[in-house]
Amino acid sequence: MKILVVGSGAREHALARHLALAGADLVIAPGNPGTAACGENRAVDANDPAAVAALAREIDAELVVVGPEAPLVAGVADAVRAVGIPVFGPDAAAARLEGSKAFAKDVMAAAEVPTALAHVCTTQAEVADALDAFGPPYVVKDDGLAAGKGVVVTDDREAALAHAADCLAKAVGAHVVNQVVIEEFLDGPEVSLFCLSDGVDVLPLAPAQDFKRIFDGDAGPNTGGMGAYTPLAWAPDDLTEQVLERVARPTVAELARRGTPFVGLLYCGLALTSRGLRVIEFNARFGDPETQVVLARLATPLDRALHAAATGSLEELGGLHWTDDAAVTVVLATPGYPEQARTGGAITGVEDAEAVDGAWVLHAGTALDDDGHLVAAGGRVLSVVGTGATLAEARAVAYDAAGRISLEGGQVRTDIALRAERGEVTVPGPQA
Repeated sequence: MKILVVGSGAREHALARHLALAGADLVIAPGNPGTAACGENRAVDANDPAAVAALAREIDAELVVVGPEAPLVAGVADAVRAVGIPVFGPDAAAARLEGSKAFAKDVMAAAEVPTALAHVCTTQAEVADALDAFGPPYVVKDDGLAAGKGVVVTDDREAALAHAADCLAKAVGAHVVNQVVIEEFLDGPEVSLFCLSDGVDVLPLAPAQDFKRIFDGDAGPNTGGMGAYTPLAWAPDDLTEQVLERVARPTVAELARRGTPFVGLLYCGLALTSRGLRVIEFNARFGDPETQVVLARLATPLDRALHAAATGSLEELGGLHWTDDAAVTVVLATPGYPEQARTGGAITGVEDAEAVDGAWVLHAGTALDDDGHLVAAGGRVLSVVGTGATLAEARAVAYDAAGRISLEGGQVRTDIALRAERGEVTVPGPQA
């Protein structure tokens, strides 16, 4: 199958790797130095709907897979569908589920999906009132896309007010409705559950947990994600069924009712709280770095699964099949990330890392310099994936491989999946 993968990060490298393993003929636009080993990289602006649609026609693509959120919100999927090519990814109207936190809250309210109480604020005075109503810890969310870094959770009221002011100022500068979302704090561990949707049917993938903070012990500012693992031995046995019945299916049904069917990947970001399951956020695409570990355990050919979702035939696909392995991914980030990433540093040791049995390296923010040497070109540089029969084995493989890679000043968390390996993750209260 001829497939065009849109994007340039570790998520897209993971998608390309597993599509290539399934035998797909790939073009990746624009891709990165790692995806070049999976297919042909093409220098196309991923956020330009007309350019992506033209490339899809040029290569006679049988399927287009859109990785990042920005192209979806920009309408890339709309443009490709308009030229008659199946797309795995929602149109711009449905992608508002990620593009606007306020829209997502409206959809959840209509679909009776359990989520955090929230106030949508348009002024600093409204923000102050909402913060005082909920009390600390304060949760302040940018209404629009922020690459995973638009949320601040803090006990510092002044810091919460400052982040809200930044969000409102950015919105005004972009000439859109200036609003920010203030939410109640949700206790309990977080879970990411991806669901394939063809606009009617929903098919779940394996749950995973990611690590958003930059430093060990979940300290420091939020990032796009510093690591992830699966499976979740501590999660309720019926977690996936709960999410399907209470979250994914009602949300997909509500979007269909509104005339904007959701075709693609519905990312359910969840908290398992003392008061039961709650949705933290929706995303309209595969999450990064969870994709890296979830796909590592998928036994069903990925091209078949994505094509079935894109063509309205998930029911014919049946269920997905999984290996019994565990998978852990560890992210290498540049010095200064996430506030001010310092790029350009030389990266060595990738081949040594991939020589570790059960490990592979996925490129995110990398580039080749004029001499053809690998250098850091973004905040998150590489995702190192380790697999094994147990979580402890997978974790050991991932860190063995990551330890062989060198980037001066590079940042790697040392505690990805550590508490889960030790059996220290617990779910508070009843999950009902």
